[in-house]
Formats: sequence, C-alpha cells, structure tokens
Amino acid sequence: MSGAMAADARPILEGLRDRSILDIPIVDAHHHLWDLKAGHYPTKQDQYDTKFFLGDYRKICRDYLATDYAADLAGFDIRGTVHIQAARAQNEQVQETQWLHEVHARFGLPSAVVGHVIFIQPDCAEVLEGHARFPLMRGIRSRPVTSPGPGQSAAGQLGTMQDHRWLRNFALLEKHGMSWDMRIPYWHLAEGAEVARAFPGIPMVVNHTGLPLDRSEEGLAIWRRGLEALADCPNVVIKISELGLPHGKWDIPSNARVVREAAAIFGPDRIIFASNLPVASLSTDFGGIVSVMLEGLKDAPRETLEKFFHRNAARFYRIALDV
Repeated sequence: MSGAMAADARPILEGLRDRSILDIPIVDAHHHLWDLKAGHYPTKQDQYDTKFFLGDYRKICRDYLATDYAADLAGFDIRGTVHIQAARAQNEQVQETQWLHEVHARFGLPSAVVGHVIFIQPDCAEVLEGHARFPLMRGIRSRPVTSPGPGQSAAGQLGTMQDHRWLRNFALLEKHGMSWDMRIPYWHLAEGAEVARAFPGIPMVVNHTGLPLDRSEEGLAIWRRGLEALADCPNVVIKISELGLPHGKWDIPSNARVVREAAAIFGPDRIIFASNLPVASLSTDFGGIVSVMLEGLKDAPRETLEKFFHRNAARFYRIALDV
C-alpha cells in the first residue's frame, strides 16, 4: 500500500469516540462492507435470494462502504471492527480479503477479517493459503449444507457437517491458525457442537446468537439445547447479534430474553457483541441493537459489559485495543 494511502489511515475510528449514550468502548465483531463496482456480489446484483431468512433485503442491495458504516455508528465509542465475508463471488474470495486490506489502509477499519471458502470447493486449500497471506485474516465463515427446518435431516449429504470431504478441508483451519464463524440455524446447533468436539484446536464462534428464529417455547427449547451443547465445548464462544425476525420484525421483549438466556448459557467470558450491519438495518439501527443488548444484560456488572462490548472480541479476533 502506498505511503499516501497509509498516511490517512484511521480517520474514521478516531472520529467515533462518543460515550454520551454508552460509557463503554465497543468492538463491533460482525459487519459487512461491499462496493458493487469493485467486485461481484451475486445475491445483491443478479441472484436475489427469495429465501433470505429476514425476508426482503432489496434496500441493502447497494454500495455499503466504510463511510456509510461509520455514519451508522455515530454516537458511540468504536475501537475496532471485524469484517465478515459478504457473499462476494466464489472466484473472488481472496480478492475480497485484498480489497478489505486496502479499505483498512485508507480508513483504519476493519481491524480483522473473516474470509470465505466453501469447504468442498476443489481449490479450497489454495484459497485458504491465499487468505493466510494477509495480516488481518483471522478466520473463515463458511455455511455447511443444512436441512430446511427442525425435524428434517440433511446429515451426511455433500457439504454437510458430516461429509468427510467437508471435514477434511475444515481441518485445514488449524494449520493456518484460523477460527470458524459458525453460521447455522438453531436446529443444527447440536451438530455444530459435534464438530467443535472433533476439532478442539480450532476456535469457533456461533454467529447471530444461534439464529433463534422460532420464538415459541418449543423453538426456544431446541435453541437452548443446542447452545448448551456448544457451551460445553471450551473452544466455542458466541456472538450475540442479529436478533431481527422476518419482515423487519424487531421484538424487544423477545430479543432481550434471547440475549439474557444466551449470556447465561455461555457466561461472561464467552459472549461477544456484534451488529451485523448493514443487514441489521432491515430491522433496527445501531442504537436499537445496543439498547436491546443492555436490556437483556441489565443486571450484569460493568465488568461483564466491558467483556461483552469489547474485551472478548479483541481476545478472540486478536485485536490490539487502545483502551
């Protein structure tokens, strides 16, 4: 990166030091950026996903750049961010990581990068080698094949968490010192725990609170059992994020309950705050996200809130903090 670009690094994060709403620094451990001119993003440009779990997402099928993201964070003290792969085209997986390093050099964010590979793609090993060459790379988010819903099984099919080809390439994460961002629906969490037990040397983080999309007592019971199985694995932590429900529903009482129960299952040292912007903007804004987290953790001591909002993320994603 040229000296000219490096010289203007970190202007955005230095401008996000407002503690008027929350007197605790924040590391946002899950957000996305995309420039539809710089890369190809099929689900945003030419393959609209009618089955997206939150429903109609067309309003975010536009550029979402570092400056847009920073504007959404205004009013808070942001000390670091983690970019999670944003569904860039399969033949541009490493290019996304390269682009994010260019963004970091100019704007000072993201602080860490979680890239993408499909564990059954033929060039998986080569793509992982490509990602590993970049200093901000920390891990991979790769969704296994899952079933359509609870009570249905896809076990053993190509690309599932039981597929020997998937598992063989998944094991390469340990070679590169990479973590796995585990984005699976709540009815597969127990299977995720089986993977965690099989690979104790790979750090794993449950994405989006385990996606408890069914807030009925029966649905939440399945979700809790899955989280409890994952919490029994010392190499697993959880991001409490994306509490939105289909069609823009933002159910504050139910969301606060989910936050409270997830935090109780994993404990104060293994819970991580994240926004999932800009996807979360389908339901609420950054202030709304923080507010419901605080409601769910209203009885937690300040030490727990500090761990949740920045310390645990910094440890898991190896981010140096100036707090």
